[in-house]
Amino acid sequence: MTVLVLVILSLLALVFYTHAGYPLLMALLSRLQPRALHHSEGEASGQGISVVICVRNASDLIGARLKNLIACDWGGPREIVVYCDGCTDDTGDVARGFVDHGVLVVENAEPRGKAAALNVAIPLCKYSIVVLCDARQTFAPAALKHLAMPFGDSSVMAVSGLLEIAASDAGGGQGVDLYWRIERKLREWEARYDSVIGCTGAICAIRRDAFRPLDEDTILDDVVIPMRLAVEGGRIYYEPRAIAYDPQMLDPEKEKRRKLRTLVGNYQMIERYPTWLLPTQNRLWWQLISHKYLRLAVPWILVAIALLSLAASSTWIGEALLLAQSVAYACAAVGLFLPQWRMRLFTIPAGFLLLQWSCAMSLIAYLRHRQDLRVLWTVR
Repeated sequence: MTVLVLVILSLLALVFYTHAGYPLLMALLSRLQPRALHHSEGEASGQGISVVICVRNASDLIGARLKNLIACDWGGPREIVVYCDGCTDDTGDVARGFVDHGVLVVENAEPRGKAAALNVAIPLCKYSIVVLCDARQTFAPAALKHLAMPFGDSSVMAVSGLLEIAASDAGGGQGVDLYWRIERKLREWEARYDSVIGCTGAICAIRRDAFRPLDEDTILDDVVIPMRLAVEGGRIYYEPRAIAYDPQMLDPEKEKRRKLRTLVGNYQMIERYPTWLLPTQNRLWWQLISHKYLRLAVPWILVAIALLSLAASSTWIGEALLLAQSVAYACAAVGLFLPQWRMRLFTIPAGFLLLQWSCAMSLIAYLRHRQDLRVLWTVR
């Protein structure tokens, strides 16, 4: 029974490390061993910059999006490549109305997915810094300047910006919002220590010449591209002053669907890039495991903890663990089903439970769609 209790406590420690211990460790390392960024504030001005947007049936968004990108502060030449991925509306026609502002429209009759779109669009870019973004969000006026500035350091191969999403009033919304705030700080700490694990697809930039074609069914292009560059020795930086604003609220249901796609992509990465887990092949191996892969295991660890606690229920520790889990899940249920009770006691467990449910469902979705993962991605 003592061994059983020790196993339960070890599993609880692993859950704690995944969601709190690793962020705390990165916060400490970023202070004790920060890696300097060697660039000056004026190095980006005067250079050319390319912006790539891959869209599918976004005629209602593309006009406003292009106006926003054209209005962004930039001291040098710029081009905007709009790749229409099997659009059946007039997205291409709307985008062509901006050709006088450096907009290039590329159209493909059949939808092939974002990875295939990037494989075509990025090599067409004229300038060495390529900004990747989506149609739905808008950039802050100085976003392009802040994204480009870290490339003054020759070791930097990619830069991620910050995506701002309004918090939701729905049940679990505060819990999901807390997760996002921790995630944003974690990325800042990772980048200060060495490199962030992945970029924000809505606002990031890469060196054009460092890009290599992706498998066309790649789900997490915004993680695979920077991880490839990091494995080759490059640094992946995070610049929170480069901001994109999302008009959608941080709704738990939308976040659950977004998270599902992200987690499915993590399973795909494990299968496609197993050498990324090896210290001899990837200097960020433990960060990748801690930030991405351990989260996949947490829902199953929680199930194991519950079952083992039942097995140890004859001890006072087992009883205490069962009681604690019952209270935690009850609070989560209140947060989910009584959203008007906006107390962190309920909303934080509710948000945590929603994220764990997405983690569990991601394995099922991956196994179900493994032969054609492009069905899980829609260009907007």
